Amino acid sequence: MSETPDQSPAHGAHGRSPSTADRWASIKRSPFLPAFVLVLILAAAAALFAGSYTYSMANPTPHHIPTAVVGQAGSPEGKRFIGGMEKALNASLELRPYDSEGAARRAVDEQEVFAVLAVRPAGVRLDVTGASGSSVAQLLAESGTKVGKATGVPVQVRDVKPLQPGDPRGLALFYISLAAVIIGFVGAIQLSVHASALNPAERIAFTAFYALLGGFTIAATVDWLLGAVRLPFVESWLILALTMFTSGMVFSMFNVLLRRWAMIPTWGLMVLLGNPSSGGAVSWPLLPSLLGHIGRWLPPGASVTAQHTAVYYGGHQHLFPFAVLGAWALVSSAVFWFWRHRHPGGRPGSGAHAAH
Repeated sequence: MSETPDQSPAHGAHGRSPSTADRWASIKRSPFLPAFVLVLILAAAAALFAGSYTYSMANPTPHHIPTAVVGQAGSPEGKRFIGGMEKALNASLELRPYDSEGAARRAVDEQEVFAVLAVRPAGVRLDVTGASGSSVAQLLAESGTKVGKATGVPVQVRDVKPLQPGDPRGLALFYISLAAVIIGFVGAIQLSVHASALNPAERIAFTAFYALLGGFTIAATVDWLLGAVRLPFVESWLILALTMFTSGMVFSMFNVLLRRWAMIPTWGLMVLLGNPSSGGAVSWPLLPSLLGHIGRWLPPGASVTAQHTAVYYGGHQHLFPFAVLGAWALVSSAVFWFWRHRHPGGRPGSGAHAAH
């Protein structure tokens, strides 16, 4: 007897309900999965972006402010004034004694101290340095005046290293460094999208090319066109170019390691962590202590430091910020080159498509 169509046994792939593995495979093939993941990432990035900048900049608080001391700091007037300053600042002045005002000024030029406190029989002179950080200088000047009145100690406040007139808040150098950082990795992203046929060596060469040109245009705009800050042009240009190249190669490194998710660690390192801790918008003594230490070792902080010293402390440039930028650029380039077979681009026959 033949079976009726209703009684025919079900068989094959259509005869069983999908398993969990089948459902997950279907979800992974769906075009909605990466879009959904991206929505979650963007929401988290927005919160982290707002949180990192608010945490570091909304309520800057002094911790330890290196201060040179000349004269009779142990006198009753000196003790009274210093105690009043520490109470007013709710922080500790990191007092460093110097034999003469000349030695103290050299410490200022080397950026070892943020202020000079000269204690004399007739009163106290407080020398602040706006170029070392306008927020710190303003805080010290205002507190010094108030403490002098409260303690009865005559106080003379002066700015021995003022900011340039076109940049009264000292933010121009932070902005140009920020521009170099962001355009640096955005340029690398655009090379991946619009110049994907570049081979790895060509990718590095064009990253250096747009870094040199971009650094020049930033410096020329701020100095020559707007006149906001007088720059030691060649030095500032090369610092900006090195910053842009470093930022671009950091993205390129993550691009061969993480492919389409490379933007996440790049943004986190350079923007969420690097820029708030750079000391450009808020000086390091006013940042949370952990950020103040981390910032010196990241490209944005190194760029701001090198640029700041070049503009305001000519002849006293330090090797450390260039070593930081150079190390990040070298390591990123080396990782990119070592993993160049994963480079998402290149031309046929170049070996760049090996991973595909």
